[in-house]
Amino acid sequence: MTNISNVTEFVLLGLSQNHKLQKMCFVLFLCFYISIVLGNLLIVLTVVSSQHLNSPMYFFLSYLSFVDICYSSVTAPKMIADFLTEKKIISFIGCIAQLFGVHFFGCTEIFILTVMAYDRYIAICKPLHYTTIMTRRVCGQMVAASWVGGFVHSMVQTLITTHLPFCGPNEIDHYFCDVHPLLQLACTDTYVVGIIVVANSGMIALGCFLLLVISYIVILISLRTRSSEGRRKALSTCGSHIAVVILFFGPCTFTYIRPSSHLSEDKMVAVFYTIITPMLNPLIYTLRNEEVKSAMRKLWSRKVMSDGKSKG
Repeated sequence: MTNISNVTEFVLLGLSQNHKLQKMCFVLFLCFYISIVLGNLLIVLTVVSSQHLNSPMYFFLSYLSFVDICYSSVTAPKMIADFLTEKKIISFIGCIAQLFGVHFFGCTEIFILTVMAYDRYIAICKPLHYTTIMTRRVCGQMVAASWVGGFVHSMVQTLITTHLPFCGPNEIDHYFCDVHPLLQLACTDTYVVGIIVVANSGMIALGCFLLLVISYIVILISLRTRSSEGRRKALSTCGSHIAVVILFFGPCTFTYIRPSSHLSEDKMVAVFYTIITPMLNPLIYTLRNEEVKSAMRKLWSRKVMSDGKSKG
């Protein structure tokens, strides 16, 4: 397909056209974004600096937090700045770059969440073989595969979109550039492209989600033979992961498993997986995990002591 686009920029309609509501949203989402960056950065620093958080579970958690920062940073700063502008313009190149970033980090997060479920499955169902299966090298390879998988997925989405002709109009009824809104603006039949997009994005989200559900069903069945203390500890770590999976995969699957269509709910659903879930992840993983909370307290006490010595 030859790209005959004469559109050099797009206009994002954003979350709302109400000026008073936009000012309120500016303050609200600025607080959300600051919470995302500080909360996830705190988890990364805690895992990296703590000698006790050296298990594969925390290794994956640190990468999940890093991806969350990157993922929300693709959309949130632009959205927050747009709340204060009359016309929310993004260049064609900027739009494609945002599209690439959203799918790159979003798909990488999906794969990392799946890897974390596999880690819990091995830890609970095959505890005697855990240390030999989940070695540092294997964990590194899994994370690397997650990044590569996210990159390949994102390249497919981006190349498909850039080869579409855009002749106008150029208004995107969203707060960031995504495949479905752009397909609606293309001045050509996008039925086949829409099928490819659903097969690429939707099937990855749905496939990984079903894999996660099956793995946790197996885990729950295996816990029946454990002691009450063993069940409590296992459910504590798995419960946090299940909560994150539901918050992230639910909205993602709703958005990408169906063909391209204009739904007003899409923008609000997207807020969940681009803003709300990355913001809640640090709270979910720290409030239910005594080891992480203890490591954070030690990190804070070390910082207070070092500040005291430097002042002295």
